[in-house]
Amino acid sequence: MSTNQPERITGAQALIRALEMEQVDTIFGLPGGCILPAYDPLLESSIRHVLVRHEQGAGHMAEGYAHVTGRPGVAMVTSGPAATNLVTPLMDAYMDSIPMIGITGQVGTGAIGSDAFQECDTVGITRSCTKHNELVMSADDIPMAVRQAFHIATTGRPGPVLLDLPKDVLQNEMTWHWPTDEEVRASLPGYRPNTKGHPRMIKEAAQMILAAERPILYVGGGMLKARAAEALRELAELTGINVVTTLMARGVFPDDHELNLGMPGMHGTIAATTAMQRSDLLITLGARFDDRITGKVDGFAPDAKVIHVDIDPAEQGKVRRPDVPIVGDCRLVTEDIIREIRDLLASGVAQADISEWKSRVSGWQEIFPLTYDPAEPGAALKPQFCLERLRDSSPEDTIVVSGVGQHQMWASLHWRFNHPYTWVNSGGLGTMGFSIPAAIGAKMGRPDATVWAVDGDGCFQMTAQELVTATVERIPIKIALLNNSYLGMVRQWQEMFYDERYSEVYLSTDTPDYVKWAESMGCVGIRVESPEEVQPAIDLANSINDLTVVIEFRTDSDEKVFPMIPAGCTNDQVLVHPSQQEHRSQL
Repeated sequence: MSTNQPERITGAQALIRALEMEQVDTIFGLPGGCILPAYDPLLESSIRHVLVRHEQGAGHMAEGYAHVTGRPGVAMVTSGPAATNLVTPLMDAYMDSIPMIGITGQVGTGAIGSDAFQECDTVGITRSCTKHNELVMSADDIPMAVRQAFHIATTGRPGPVLLDLPKDVLQNEMTWHWPTDEEVRASLPGYRPNTKGHPRMIKEAAQMILAAERPILYVGGGMLKARAAEALRELAELTGINVVTTLMARGVFPDDHELNLGMPGMHGTIAATTAMQRSDLLITLGARFDDRITGKVDGFAPDAKVIHVDIDPAEQGKVRRPDVPIVGDCRLVTEDIIREIRDLLASGVAQADISEWKSRVSGWQEIFPLTYDPAEPGAALKPQFCLERLRDSSPEDTIVVSGVGQHQMWASLHWRFNHPYTWVNSGGLGTMGFSIPAAIGAKMGRPDATVWAVDGDGCFQMTAQELVTATVERIPIKIALLNNSYLGMVRQWQEMFYDERYSEVYLSTDTPDYVKWAESMGCVGIRVESPEEVQPAIDLANSINDLTVVIEFRTDSDEKVFPMIPAGCTNDQVLVHPSQQEHRSQL
């Protein structure tokens, strides 16, 4: 007679085992009363836990991990204020389609709704910033809830999922079981993401691509999520069509490729933005017509027809009505379009001559390169100069993680991204303070890669406590702090559009002392104030691989990001660098 008995374990043990079954190797978190039962079985698990200094940091670390690995990042915190501190990273992940699992403790089931200590309606609060969330009311439901969470977070359009776990549910016993794939799918009858594009639409798209005289491949972050870099390159080279890569798509197509025009939009390159504006066909792959790309919508690419490929049907027609909407996985659809184009070419259908169009585009690239004025002797450093030196001194596959603001735009414009998953930033939500914790998460996901966080002094001060996490947990990252003593992007807007009325944007020139701050947190701190000091500081930072390094570059507070399209204007009203103003009429 069999002596095998059903295994009885606690809900907390079931949670940790379920995470192990989902191949989780790292959790970023901070314990507290209601989640405490889940922290006990961690001691015997194979999962590494990274103890953060603030719950927001846990969420951004999970995002950084997910950005570079493609696997869901996991953040685990307790109830009440810990859960609300996780809201910003959840919203950030939701906006940028990042697979992330948030696990929060909750007061016991009997106390829910009584305003108990550290209670909040976590599910209600996070409903609008998660792809799915759930209050798990029985220990028996934990394995299925975890399986559903990972399935939903990683299929269709990726996004964050939150599981809220009452303390007694974690403490109660359950009979261990692991749901099959079939059981998971059956438990989600209304969730069936469509991955295959409609054959008729794919054929129509291929015909339009070959017929277009001024086509542009408008590529968004969805192509990275779909692991579609190779398919994109094949399509571009097959057709000879120029590519623009949005802020969220940097690296999906090599910057060094002759067909790459760079980033379009509010602070994009002139060639990328103008090519979209003058095109007759936008082949839109995994992009969502964000307002920072389109400018004033009714003036955006007025002569262009639109092919729009996206896994999320809600994106079709949300901003711009497509002529050919295709709902499906971007990689699979792109591969199908390539096959259809090859079949059409083989059958004798010729591609329209786009040589004159490409010549026009090349002209814009030549006339309007990225530029900035060199620093005067004795003047503050130019941030672009610092970034270019840093770029040229770093391995080509360096992961760059930025905060939000001017430094984010300069990093995206002046770095050369030739590999996918080497650019990590907060695009949709624009979260200041993202850089340092996300860089730690990226380093955990790709420990063999060099990780540089590019930050501004405003962003740095929001989450710099996580430098302690980097030191104590031995996760060495490198930080380029572009310190201009201001909230730089806000200052730029106030100078240009508010008659230089600088309201509450000045931070401080000397407070805090960033070198001492870095050293107090166990890091190496370096200050750079002149061009001659830039390269030696970078070389020193690159030679240190066992400690986190912070280089403070004292940069010019007057420096602005150009090009720029003012808010509410059309892309035709782009502001070029003052040195290029004489050529403005050629756009």
